[in-house]
Amino acid sequence: MNPGGTTRDPLSHRVASTPDRTAIIDAKTEKRWTYREFDRRVDHVTAIFREDGIGRGDRIGILSASRPAVAVVCFAAMRLGATAVPLNVRETTDTLCLQASRANLLTLVCERETESTTLEIASELALSCWSVDDPTADTIEWLEGAAAETVIDEPDTREVDPATLEDDDEVIVMFTSGTSGEPKGVRLTIGNLLASATASAFRLGLERGDRWLCCLPTYHMGGLAPVIRSTLYGTTAVVQRRFDAERTAACLDRYDITGVSLVPTMCTRLLEAGWRPPETLRFVLLGGAAASSELLERCFDRGVAVYPTYGMTETASQIATATPEQAQQHDGTVGQPLAFVDVTILGTDGTPVERGEFGDLVVSGPMVTPGYLEDRHTEAAFVDGGLRTGDTARQDEAGRLWIGGRRDDRIVTGGENVDPEAVAEILRDHPDVDDAAVVGLDDPEWGERVGALVVSARPLEVDSLRSHWEGRLADFKRPKTVAMADELPRTASGTVDREAVRDRLNRAGTDP
Repeated sequence: MNPGGTTRDPLSHRVASTPDRTAIIDAKTEKRWTYREFDRRVDHVTAIFREDGIGRGDRIGILSASRPAVAVVCFAAMRLGATAVPLNVRETTDTLCLQASRANLLTLVCERETESTTLEIASELALSCWSVDDPTADTIEWLEGAAAETVIDEPDTREVDPATLEDDDEVIVMFTSGTSGEPKGVRLTIGNLLASATASAFRLGLERGDRWLCCLPTYHMGGLAPVIRSTLYGTTAVVQRRFDAERTAACLDRYDITGVSLVPTMCTRLLEAGWRPPETLRFVLLGGAAASSELLERCFDRGVAVYPTYGMTETASQIATATPEQAQQHDGTVGQPLAFVDVTILGTDGTPVERGEFGDLVVSGPMVTPGYLEDRHTEAAFVDGGLRTGDTARQDEAGRLWIGGRRDDRIVTGGENVDPEAVAEILRDHPDVDDAAVVGLDDPEWGERVGALVVSARPLEVDSLRSHWEGRLADFKRPKTVAMADELPRTASGTVDREAVRDRLNRAGTDP
């Protein structure tokens, strides 16, 4: 997407073009940065990192909830020619340590709320630690210029020369759940981000006064992408620390928001809170999980310009997005693929299926990741036609896509991916559990919830299971419905009959 083949970080270009436009608004503190002020903070942090020996090709971990400082660290990494690796603050320490090791982090940036976890990881892997807040621990240094509360009145006197980037230079690594339970680190290049932002603008439109509310976590692509895109566009990103239906509704009104990214659970909660969209709102990009027809109908009745979308971390967000008109006229569609995205739907024999038939969805284009951290994951995911998404889909004569079931058994709950086998393995580790099967159950609030059918020859209380998984499973991975069985239902070939498991849980499950 870059004809010249080389570039600098997007903020370096943006500040040279429109230095006085508003770049970021912190919804918590109500402070605003122009692009000049944003760039100044990035320069300051870049200089600190460079003096600490961090440079091209290094990876910088970020363990922080959503806040403007995360954007500062991400762009500072790009300015160095390094890679930012946002980590999920909801994950267990063991999982985070594993991900930090696989990413071969050189250093880890935290905030005050994640200090203790960061120190555990740093001790295990011998990493240096920085905080975007004034740290309480002596072993963590302060990235003072990254904090939204810190004002840098004068340009940093240390010279910062932005690194030159090639299209295929890695700038982000983001972890997504793997079907084997092993976390997979998705490598995204500057070319991926530029192509994704361009294609998104073609579908959603772009206006000079746009303001994108970022209320999804920035350790997910849906939360980080709007910040990067807004910088490319020269528009404003409004960053909310976390979603809350009443506060998010207030932000949408207060800041004249024109666009927001939500998962279905968030949208449902906004509607239930009585929210009505402000006149400024041009689009609600709704993804992370399938949106029900009922939810879409409620949006249309309320005058919400909802754009159902399908995307992946591996494609830097959107693959296909339906306009409100398409979503109303063609129930369940996620629309046509975005510009530059090519899709192929393959049958079991590896050849394309007829239009209208379901098959394995494969995508290619300049926004598709070059691969994962581990070569074996890359080799397993790519075929001649591009990246296997792991989802089934069909496409009509007009090119509109409908997404079917997943080829693997991932559970998507509230926009978070859960590998059921990884949860089942932890349940089986309980001394009184002989076997377990974990599946996704339909849930009106979360899209899916985690359910577990547990086999035990001895009396077993759910409280014992809860104590067992406490500290070993992130809250969104913990079973919300549990049932006991003498044995797991199996098919004639001996594999677990997952539909029978779901039926049993729906009939007899209890909430732990």
